[in-house]
Amino acid sequence: MKSRSWPITCLLLITTLFVACSPQRPPTTGGADAQAPSRTQERGKTLSAAVRVEPAFIAGKPLLQAGLTLGSTVRLFNAGFTLVDDRGLNRPYLAEALPELNTDSWKVLPDGRMETTYRLRPNLTWHDGKPLTSDDIAFAWRVYTNPDFGTASTAPQGLIDEVATPDAQTAIIHWKRPYPRAGALALGDMPPLPRHVLENALQNNASDAFVAQPFWTSEYVGLGPYKVEHWEPGAYIDASAFAGHALGRPKIERIKLIFTNDANTALANLLSGNVQLLADDAVYFQQAVIIRQNWAGNQGGSVLVMPGLWRYTQMQIHPERVSPNARGLMDVNVRKAIASAVDKQAINDGIYEGEGINSDSVIPPTVDYYAQVDRATNKYPYDPRRSEQLMNDAGYTKASDGFFVGSEGRFSPELKVIQNAQNESEQAIMASVWRRAGFDIQEAVLPSAQAQDSQVRALFVAMFTTGGPLGENSLPNLGTAGTPRPENRWNGTNRGSWSNAEYDRLVDQFNTTLDRSERIRQIAEMVRIFSDELPALAINFNPGITAHVSALRGPQVTSPDSSPTWNVHEWELR
Repeated sequence: MKSRSWPITCLLLITTLFVACSPQRPPTTGGADAQAPSRTQERGKTLSAAVRVEPAFIAGKPLLQAGLTLGSTVRLFNAGFTLVDDRGLNRPYLAEALPELNTDSWKVLPDGRMETTYRLRPNLTWHDGKPLTSDDIAFAWRVYTNPDFGTASTAPQGLIDEVATPDAQTAIIHWKRPYPRAGALALGDMPPLPRHVLENALQNNASDAFVAQPFWTSEYVGLGPYKVEHWEPGAYIDASAFAGHALGRPKIERIKLIFTNDANTALANLLSGNVQLLADDAVYFQQAVIIRQNWAGNQGGSVLVMPGLWRYTQMQIHPERVSPNARGLMDVNVRKAIASAVDKQAINDGIYEGEGINSDSVIPPTVDYYAQVDRATNKYPYDPRRSEQLMNDAGYTKASDGFFVGSEGRFSPELKVIQNAQNESEQAIMASVWRRAGFDIQEAVLPSAQAQDSQVRALFVAMFTTGGPLGENSLPNLGTAGTPRPENRWNGTNRGSWSNAEYDRLVDQFNTTLDRSERIRQIAEMVRIFSDELPALAINFNPGITAHVSALRGPQVTSPDSSPTWNVHEWELR
């Protein structure tokens, strides 16, 4: 059995283990300055890519959550003021330059309010050729603060008092209070929306009809490096290079995204040459091992393994949503008992051949302040005896069949996952270990066709193992404000409806504190509270797999804050 301690070197190992099946040429620094011979050579090329699901939206900031990995897909069609590069650094994208704190571009006023000034690059257009102007930025703020869409109070738009447009190229954002990310708004924060396309629809349609507009999918008009040419429902999206892209026309002329909801089919298509790229959870770790083995002797391509998602098991503690035979989940001792009976190493060995990264919180071990967070984190090592003692403290004892029973009968929680082979294998391991510890686990699978239904996701009845973004920016979404409800159109990742006043206070501070050392202290304290009350059990950092043939140059390992397709406009297909 491998050690249960996972230092930073283990994470570095997994990010490099499968890289270098073929040599990688560093990407160029700007699409607009790419060499003409290479660009000419690429014209007429089509990159075929397999992705796991047909997206319910492709907007950078949708009005409905998907709850699935769509980062690479969404990146193709969108741009923000900022582009986050492979190292997690912010680069100007739609903006000529990024606001700098304590300059004329980022002012902190004496009463605590702020102003940030974004000036657009000249001559930018939307995919339909219409000019991008500062009015599109102000319009986006109006949309995202519309109370009918359930996003009005969330950051960043909920912290903005006004977006002024002194001229067509300049937007001055007036902030109600400090916001540390005000100078680096990326495509998922508050990207522009095409006023000329959406304004009439916003004025003349009910909120449901506005959200259902084909604009968000098959008729999308964005600012990213590729634009939608044809969307075949249930099959694929054909996209073409956008000549007006802020960083220059992409070198690869066309991309075809093929919806492939079976990892083994995606694997076969890559190895047979039918596709050249696998992204957005098209395959998992097991397929990555097979691809490496097949390509090892012929330099067939590269497999990039990155910390993709934080894998965790949410607990339903909403009294009207939790099932009667799982109401014990509302007792923190029961949640701690369940946590103490999770064998993370068994999951690691069974799913990732021992090369995974076990997790105690949403914060990955690659961040420079990890030691401070790790010291604050409450941990629950695998200990069935401790688990039984905690269940006894909560009023449960083992019946003659070895399962826990209490005053309301047998404790029999459902464990649900989204349909796919890796999730279901993980579920089987977890359920088996928990049953041996005395928990009568009932296994359930959410069909993949329902995985992007936010309401269905929120109404689970006991436990739901899922994946979500990792890192500090996920912490605010785990508090009360992140609870899905009908009023916010079921948006939010706090699907277990956990609420803690001190945690919410820290979230508010974290969202408005500019001092970095104080923000790190707040992160550590939020993690301490979350890991003590356990509304969700941290499991691991699920490796995200991006595989591509050697003829494709450009994809590279990135920081968790970025996307493997961040530099897609610079890729080359030979």
